[in-house]
Amino acid sequence: MIRLASIVGDFEADFLAQFGTRLNGDHLHALAAIRTCRGPASPMMQVQCTGCDHQKLVPHSCGHRLCPHCQHHESQAWLERQMQRLVPADYFLVTFTLPAEFRGLASARADVVLDLVMRCAWDTVRTFSQNDRQLQGTPGAIAVLHTHTRRLDYHPHVHLVVPAAAVDAAKQRWRRKRRTRKGTYLFNEKALAKVFRAKLLAALEAAGVRLPARYPQEWVAHCKAVGAGQKALIYLGRYLYRGVIREQDILACHNGRVSFRYRDAETGRLEKRSLAGADFLWLVLQHVLPRGFRRARNYGFLHANCKRLIVLLHLLLRFDPARFVPPRKLRPLVRCPCCGAVMMVVRTRIRAAPAAAVTDPPVSGVLF
Repeated sequence: MIRLASIVGDFEADFLAQFGTRLNGDHLHALAAIRTCRGPASPMMQVQCTGCDHQKLVPHSCGHRLCPHCQHHESQAWLERQMQRLVPADYFLVTFTLPAEFRGLASARADVVLDLVMRCAWDTVRTFSQNDRQLQGTPGAIAVLHTHTRRLDYHPHVHLVVPAAAVDAAKQRWRRKRRTRKGTYLFNEKALAKVFRAKLLAALEAAGVRLPARYPQEWVAHCKAVGAGQKALIYLGRYLYRGVIREQDILACHNGRVSFRYRDAETGRLEKRSLAGADFLWLVLQHVLPRGFRRARNYGFLHANCKRLIVLLHLLLRFDPARFVPPRKLRPLVRCPCCGAVMMVVRTRIRAAPAAAVTDPPVSGVLF
């Protein structure tokens, strides 16, 4: 398997020479973190055998959310929290896409534009729910921002996992959409796109963001039924904390070019894309979000502050979300090379030692 860190090491100089003027502090921080992840230059932790007291140094992971080698545990923990908030209702995956004319603006003013995209997407869903005859209340939503296509091109869009239900706080009522022979219907896609467009344009102007000279009158929104919701959450959690590309999908790195595979959304077939090493690094690093930006958010009755309400709903509706929680994948144990016993961490964040002093290779699949 070809590591992203090794690609950074091979092409960093060319990348900085070609794209240096387009990089900000967040890009450079991500580049440095991925380059040193679990390598000799990363901080070390000391582990000690519980059987024979043998000690060794193991490199820390970088923990950056763009690094595909890190944050497996965080991704699983997020998914478990969302599964515990499931309610007995039909779920929908509502997607709002930012038009191509706004992508340059989103890249340059990501902290403002992408934040407003997520806020306006939720506000659109809330408005439709409050005006819906069957719901007439505040919905819940789990929103995740994606900035990439499967080809890794810059394509900001936000997904919202929305149950077809709402809470009327004034009347203390729980309402769900009625299921018909054709299934459950949530909202009209064209109407969603129209309202989202109006809300986002107004929000951008209020924030002092200059709009593009030209942009389409008709925007795109999708509303797809996703059953009980767990599969949609698994899909969204897959790329939440583990970068935009899996290292297993990097096929080759030679002759100054990098090749990776992706699955075509229309045909379902695996396709191959190959480009120069510096261009590949920009393809990945253009998806760095501003530090502190929350790309996963909970809204409405699925907000973290509504834990008591969720528990009450589960009790009254006799619904147990535990049956949807996937089995926890335990972190692999570090084994002693001398006796095979389990090694425990005794010290962390040790300043990196000279390369010659680190005799043990990084522990694959372990995150500390």
